[in-house]
Amino acid sequence: MWFFNSPEIVYGEDALGYLEELPGQKALIVTDPVLHKLGFTGRIQHHLQKAGIASTVFAEVEPEPSLQTVQQGAEVLRNLQPDWIIGLGGGSALDAAKAMWALYERPDIEAETISPTFRLGLHKAKLIAIPTTSGTGSEATWMVVLTDLAQKRKLGLGNRELMPTIAIVDPILTQNLPAKITADTGIDVLTHAIEGYTNNFRNDFCDGLCLKAVQLVLDYLPRAVANGADDPEARERMANAATIAGLGFGNSYAGLAHAMGHSFGAYFKVPHGRTVGLFLPYTMEFTARGGLSRYGDIARFIGLTDSRDETIATAVLVEEIRHLEHRVEQPTTVGELDIGEEDFMAALAKIVPNAEIDNGILAAPRMPETEELQQLFEYAYWGRKVDF
Repeated sequence: MWFFNSPEIVYGEDALGYLEELPGQKALIVTDPVLHKLGFTGRIQHHLQKAGIASTVFAEVEPEPSLQTVQQGAEVLRNLQPDWIIGLGGGSALDAAKAMWALYERPDIEAETISPTFRLGLHKAKLIAIPTTSGTGSEATWMVVLTDLAQKRKLGLGNRELMPTIAIVDPILTQNLPAKITADTGIDVLTHAIEGYTNNFRNDFCDGLCLKAVQLVLDYLPRAVANGADDPEARERMANAATIAGLGFGNSYAGLAHAMGHSFGAYFKVPHGRTVGLFLPYTMEFTARGGLSRYGDIARFIGLTDSRDETIATAVLVEEIRHLEHRVEQPTTVGELDIGEEDFMAALAKIVPNAEIDNGILAAPRMPETEELQQLFEYAYWGRKVDF
């Protein structure tokens, strides 16, 4: 038995206006300090006020939100007891809002134990997810990524009941996103879509979503990075791509690039999208050498080749991804991140085991042995073509 979960999705121009139609009396807006200072929360509060909903702001979410922040936010929820929890921001704010929702209604559990294996029984509040980046797709998934500060590792958590009730995808919120963040988050979308299409839990309901998301990223990410606010079409299509990819991989799963990226990013404090995108081509080469890929389908769908030879088609797709990463100034090797070789080699003793226990690795079509996983990290440092 499998499930396909989706929020109600309100998208396109003026999507934020839907907030004015909400019932209820109280809402908590969960966001980060930067967005709050820039006035994003004020914009949301303006619409809520028109709906007669009083709002409070929790603007304490840090990048890669910690267990401690989520616990703090859950306590705010217990005191406020709102009708709506509104996650506003990138994946960090949206994931924090999901985890806070769980802990608010289930104070008997610890955040790190949230999993799909038991019923949460959420009923006190509903969750609205409003993304301000076009990347994580967290507005359309029930997954949660938190950081354990003590262990310096990311925790991949989730429960189907944490799917947002409503996702509001308004491209106006990404209009002035800096080029670097646009690139980081856009490469994250690409990784979601490719891994969602090729992992062990791929399925008919997700395949079309993932293929379309890949196409949208390749067509519109370079324009969004280069032109920003001057290209509203590219902004809108990338906003759609992020949510579509979220639905795709959120109802299948991620994969090896995410397992490596979570571990590496938590240790070296590198943005999530930048890390998973960096490792994606290497994991694709590794998977294809095991004869287990579907990369040829993707390459043919987006018109890169008509070859039915999986090796040739995979190589063409990998080359296209690296070309895209160069165009949007994303790193293609660990060495480009200014991480010294000595520091990197010392970190392998920590990041390899952490990648092995990441949930993403379970969905990898070709699961590496410990030695192979370390070798993949090393190849990514130097930019070597995977030959094992």
